[in-house]
Amino acid sequence: MKPIYLDFNASTPIAPEVAAAMRPLLSEAFGNPSSLHWAGAPGKAALEAARAEVAALIDATPAEIVFTSGGSEASNLAIKGALLSARDSGRNHIVTTTVEHPATLEPCRFLEGLGAKVTRVSVDATGLVDPDGVRRAMTNRTCLVSVMHANNEVGTIEPIAAIADIAHAGGALMHTDAAQSLGKISVNVDDLKVDLLTIAGHKLYAPKGIGALYVRHGVRLEPLIHGAGHEGGRRAGTESALMATALGAASALAARLGPMRDIERLRDRLWDGLRRAFGTGVALNGHPTLRLPNTLNVSFVGQEGAAILGRLEGVAASTGSACHAGRVELSPVLAAMGVSERVGMGAIRFSLGRTTTEAEIDAVVERLTAILAPQRRAG
Repeated sequence: MKPIYLDFNASTPIAPEVAAAMRPLLSEAFGNPSSLHWAGAPGKAALEAARAEVAALIDATPAEIVFTSGGSEASNLAIKGALLSARDSGRNHIVTTTVEHPATLEPCRFLEGLGAKVTRVSVDATGLVDPDGVRRAMTNRTCLVSVMHANNEVGTIEPIAAIADIAHAGGALMHTDAAQSLGKISVNVDDLKVDLLTIAGHKLYAPKGIGALYVRHGVRLEPLIHGAGHEGGRRAGTESALMATALGAASALAARLGPMRDIERLRDRLWDGLRRAFGTGVALNGHPTLRLPNTLNVSFVGQEGAAILGRLEGVAASTGSACHAGRVELSPVLAAMGVSERVGMGAIRFSLGRTTTEAEIDAVVERLTAILAPQRRAG
């Protein structure tokens, strides 16, 4: 049975164009990019070319791009760096939401242990944040608002520009985690009005181990990694021209291909097929329209998503629920959305990518129908 990969939100394969861009740097440009002699020059040139490609994808300037080891480090630098930079001003309050990625929630929890205050704004049943909820959470000590651009589990796209207006009116910086949205929908830092933006390479057809943080000109962050003055003094450590080149090539490819409109059609084909097969026995999780074009999170009502995936031979997808000591534990995102346990425990996230085909979508519906035939059309 041919394997089918529908877990692109978890990680993407390296695009052929990205692999081709990396290949020369495996044997050339080995010098330290910070060295001033002939051996360092090729690496420095490759590094800065990549920085320009990443910047162009989000309409930033190259100097505003800080290369990191991935999305988690980028979000940690944004959150911890912003709070530590604001400590002398007396601002020690962060506003975030209940549906953020752990790369945002865990740094916030860590900072609470150091005395920071964190307010987690709730979302509605579709995973959408109400900007007025952020407004009510703001205080005169708020230094940062951090809201993800699009949710990794259900795909709901948040009103970042409206939230940024509120953050700025209160004297706070605005950070968004765009790891899931970049390369799928338009991401423009000026349109979003953000000061800080997280990029993860392995969500963008680049390798794992590379990411970036956009830092708007004039924004000051305390570095996480101290040492020599790499990355404009914002992140110490000898840069990898190889990995930066990979992210640059992936960014250039994403800019050339544009938003995933064809993938959205396949996502809707999958949803239509599931509804025809299971009727009210399948439910949509997330916003019906304001969601990523590649993401479909559905619940098979009254069943266990993990058990279904275990029987769905050859199909790679995800479930946010976990089984502990014989009991299904609801995904924290679905729980924050108010999804009932009976519905939420049957959740599966299908996330499509550039290589997904109609034949694969139809095959998944057929395989699900075959294994769940006795429970079909619960309604």
